[in-house]
Amino acid sequence: QVQLVESGGGLVQPGGSLRLSCAASGFIFSNYGMSWYRQAPGKERELVAAITRAGGTTNYATSVKGRFTISRDNVKNTVYLQMNSLKPEDTAVYYCCANFVPENYWGQGTQVTVSS
Repeated sequence: QVQLVESGGGLVQPGGSLRLSCAASGFIFSNYGMSWYRQAPGKERELVAAITRAGGTTNYATSVKGRFTISRDNVKNTVYLQMNSLKPEDTAVYYCCANFVPENYWGQGTQVTVSS
């Protein structure tokens, strides 16, 4: 049974940092690219960052480039999202995503709130 379990969300002040984790199980983790998406209230879900199977290539949304870093540990079957210099507009539910074909598999999401 495929599972993606996110953790690490919470409330943080502007300028602060959070590290999200996504623990994967039920599939061969190292065979798949992984991504982080987010969805703010009233907005569509958007891609935040993606990483290839071995971690050699990463991509970021323009809005987070230089502030967020995606990484993975194929021994621990975990993908991470380090978020620095957080802004109020980063407030959203963040979802871990396994890039399956033909359809992605999603975690349940973790709330990130950036507010003073």
